[in-house]
Amino acid sequence: MNQIERMRVFLRVAELTSFTRAAETLALPKGTVSQAVSELEAELGTRLLHRTTRRVELTQDGSVFAERARDLVSDLDELTSHFQDGGAVLRGRVRADMSSNLARSVILPRLPEFLAAHPGIELELSSTDRFVDLAREGFDFTVRTTGRLDPNLIARPLGAFQVINCVSRLYASRFGLPRSLDELSRHTIVHYASVLGAPPDGFEYLDADGVLKTVPMHGPLTVSSAGAYLAAARAGLGLVQVPVVGVRPLLETGELIEVLSDFPAPSLPVSLVYLNRRHQPRRVRVFMDWVASLITPYLAS
Repeated sequence: MNQIERMRVFLRVAELTSFTRAAETLALPKGTVSQAVSELEAELGTRLLHRTTRRVELTQDGSVFAERARDLVSDLDELTSHFQDGGAVLRGRVRADMSSNLARSVILPRLPEFLAAHPGIELELSSTDRFVDLAREGFDFTVRTTGRLDPNLIARPLGAFQVINCVSRLYASRFGLPRSLDELSRHTIVHYASVLGAPPDGFEYLDADGVLKTVPMHGPLTVSSAGAYLAAARAGLGLVQVPVVGVRPLLETGELIEVLSDFPAPSLPVSLVYLNRRHQPRRVRVFMDWVASLITPYLAS
């Protein structure tokens, strides 16, 4: 058994947390499975699994090795299938990260189409409002809406999301619609802060010269996630400034109403960001291109 085969055995044991079940699914004797893992640990000079009479668990080194080994085996499978199947079948895992609103409103509704076209791909989709560490957390790429990017990463700019001002129909029925900047003093805003405790910015807009201006506004609520921000808007808690990509269906149904369209907030640059890999697996490139194709219609002209 060569090293790649030992990796496959180890990954199956780690997945099933059992030498016995791994042996059954691999159609190998349990002793062969145990020996393969022991030989792999000897080669690496570290213990990969904690073994007890009741269960098998990954060690810290085992977790790190499993992440890298899984990608290595997937890359090898993809390379092999490229020649065996004429390049038609993509196999292996893709791990991506994006905001919860983007995932919920744009990507997930269309995902069945992608998976039907590429049944050999396994997706791990993280939906967070924080900056993930691509290298440490094992992400293939992330969708980021910011102009400030790590110079050690590669960015593929797609354009910018248009940001609009809106309130809910519920809010409008209670307090009316703001129709000028002067009227903002009589309205409330939902504050967003990536780190709670930071002073709120208020209502932001670009003047006729493209200069960023801020109008202080009262707002009893500050949230730190995109999901909570949108939920607060729908509950009628105040005005929000959001990328249109996340609220288009709500605008179409009238649940949210755009206001002060003559005072747009700055648009959000959006990029696909990934590690500086010389040869990115084709399955990752294909999924990135697909995500980009779904995002493009929402970009500001």
